[in-house]
Amino acid sequence: MSDPGNKRAIDMLNKVPEVTLAFWVIKIMSTTVGETGADYLAVHVGLGTAVTGGIMAILLIISLIVQLRSRQYSPPIYWLTVVLVSVVGTQITDALTDGLEVSLYISTTVFALALAMTFAVWYSIERTLSIHTIVTRRRELFYWAAILFTFALGTAAGDLATEALNLGFTIGVLVFGGLIAAIAGAFYLGANAVLTFWLAYILTRPLGASLGDLLSQSQSYGGLGMGTVNTSIVFLVVITTLVTFLSIGANGAKPRPKATEEA
Repeated sequence: MSDPGNKRAIDMLNKVPEVTLAFWVIKIMSTTVGETGADYLAVHVGLGTAVTGGIMAILLIISLIVQLRSRQYSPPIYWLTVVLVSVVGTQITDALTDGLEVSLYISTTVFALALAMTFAVWYSIERTLSIHTIVTRRRELFYWAAILFTFALGTAAGDLATEALNLGFTIGVLVFGGLIAAIAGAFYLGANAVLTFWLAYILTRPLGASLGDLLSQSQSYGGLGMGTVNTSIVFLVVITTLVTFLSIGANGAKPRPKATEEA
């Protein structure tokens, strides 16, 4: 007779996608869509930060419930949840900065501490932070909490670098892209896989935000003038294409993790 508990764990092995090139491309573009999409709804549509944040939060909760109830990894559900987390994470930071006039230095520090605390509690209970071991509901909840804080932290850190420190959009893309490249190099030289993954994951948020601003903002503000609508549409088309590709099974399957993968 099979063990029901073991069966449940096996059923949940595919809740998080394999980390491939497609994963990073979708991740970066989803952060850009989060940046441009939130700006479009709040400013151009005229919903305002509070209404936009409320709508996106409700959609995120619905999407997250569907994701949690799913027994295996589903690319459309997973990446929809990531995009919505991106929007909500952006809205949280924008609400603090624009609505409550909280300094970007403070919000960056607070979100960094919140993320560190999430990782600390997660590791103290589960003894691993590896995304290859998201095989229980509790680990998945820790995972999504960490994802939310990475988006909020990335937004605050990105705004701090490009606005408060006056790096600008182009330099921001180069700086954050260079840091990610350095982390990738460290990984291939033997650095800890879990640490390098989460560092890169955090940095994709300010990279995506800087890229979104570079493409969408007018030339007078240092951008290329594509506008938030065109930028969002182009990136959504790319995301949809890649997610469709993953959904038909090209890279969607995730093998059972080996014991050595846990960290």
